[in-house]
Amino acid sequence: MPAAYLFDAYGTLFDVHSAVRYLSADVGPAGDALSAMWRAKQLEYSWLRSLMDRHADFWQLTQDALDYALAVHGRGDDPALRARLLSAYETLDPYPDARPLLAALRAANIPAAILSNGSPPMLASAVRAAGFEELLTGSLSVESAGVFKPDRRVYQLGADFFPGLAPAQIGFVSSNGWDAAGAAAFGFDVTWVNRAGLPPERLPAAPARVVGSLAEVAAQ
Repeated sequence: MPAAYLFDAYGTLFDVHSAVRYLSADVGPAGDALSAMWRAKQLEYSWLRSLMDRHADFWQLTQDALDYALAVHGRGDDPALRARLLSAYETLDPYPDARPLLAALRAANIPAAILSNGSPPMLASAVRAAGFEELLTGSLSVESAGVFKPDRRVYQLGADFFPGLAPAQIGFVSSNGWDAAGAAAFGFDVTWVNRAGLPPERLPAAPARVVGSLAEVAAQ
């Protein structure tokens, strides 16, 4: 049993597609495709900006990715829809299995924190909207490192947050296979929450375990 836990936020604790789903009547039948593209470009921009050494915070990337997705789907001239989607993204729905797991860790006196690409205001808003403040010991943003995951400097922020613990004593939980691989390469005890049933990533490091939901992490 790890002595402490770090959780990815977007896609792991918070459902990144809930913003578009909430506004499905306004978005129309292309909602699923638009949401998938929004998420894909958001991550793509994080990797490209890191490689280009042109950092901007995750909120800027979230806006840029949405602008791209809206343009592709012929909605680039709808500023009202853009504003509503961005507002919804600030208060994404938590996954139903997130609270029980965090509560179980809290009851067991195992500290849990977020380690996320999200900017501090984004994380604060999401945590507050979900009512997770009392269940988490902190929310760590990559802004302290000035680079996005899977750079080792980001995972070092998580290790530094729990002084006295070796990386192998810290559980890292993410629904993103590439993030799980990055954290495993750093040395964390990694659980990949493979909600979509995807094949393993072809990367140099692999998670210690693969589960289908956060409920399975709680069961362990």
